[in-house]
Amino acid sequence: MAATYPLRIITHEETVFEGDVESLIAPGALGSLGILAHHAPLLTTLTEGKMTIRDAQGRPHLFRVKGGILEVSRNHAVVLTENIERIQTS
Repeated sequence: MAATYPLRIITHEETVFEGDVESLIAPGALGSLGILAHHAPLLTTLTEGKMTIRDAQGRPHLFRVKGGILEVSRNHAVVLTENIERIQTS
């Protein structure tokens, strides 16, 4: 089992996702970012694009984010965004 860390995705209206994850792939301002457990501290802006989360059970969760901020600190991550949509997988 891969190491996990807590992730929260928050808009001004609601918490869209909260739970332990194995990984996060997000569209950073300078390119795609991959975040695993124990990542170095990071604060960056996000651009519009696809964000992929792999939860603690290894299941993927796909979202389309319209920009925002990603903070990674002390083995947890927070995404703050104005607009995010879950992408349905078949």
